[in-house]
Amino acid sequence: MALVASIHVDLGWQLPDLELKDTDGKAVRLDGQMGEKGLLIAFTCNHCPYAIAVWPRLIRQSRTFREMGVNTVAVNPNIHPDYPEDSIPAMKEKIAEWGIDFPYLADETQDAAKLFEAQCTPDIYLFGTDGKLYYHGRIDDYWKDEAKVTRQELAAAVDALAEGRPAPQPQHPTIGCSIKWRDA
Repeated sequence: MALVASIHVDLGWQLPDLELKDTDGKAVRLDGQMGEKGLLIAFTCNHCPYAIAVWPRLIRQSRTFREMGVNTVAVNPNIHPDYPEDSIPAMKEKIAEWGIDFPYLADETQDAAKLFEAQCTPDIYLFGTDGKLYYHGRIDDYWKDEAKVTRQELAAAVDALAEGRPAPQPQHPTIGCSIKWRDA
């Protein structure tokens, strides 16, 4: 597991026109998941300790975000034969075990991760209803222990987006395990 940070992606970047599959093989268009105020897309997985640490926060916060008009989608780019704990059957297990109540999609070709320039799990992208990137940063300021969090950065960004305010600055990169690239 190599620790990496997300890279800078310019705000205003347009949400790509993509379709991925859920764990039952049903096609899901990312832009079709847009809420009335925006869409949060989290590249994540099942086995990375950084992702595992923030999954409970992401699941809990997504419920609040949905009430605010911002939907959530998780995308697993680690569909890789060397990582069976990130397989589609394992994703189904985690949906049930963790109570994930938003789409958890498989990026089997890793094309979505490449288009987004995602680097790690988790890697967080928040889009406004115009499909433009509004926030690309971490969930909060202490991934390892939620009790030590002092700044809820993603929640503040969703609040600002929902209220029509400018994107918060600075936006700190996420850290996590490197994506398990098939061609690496």
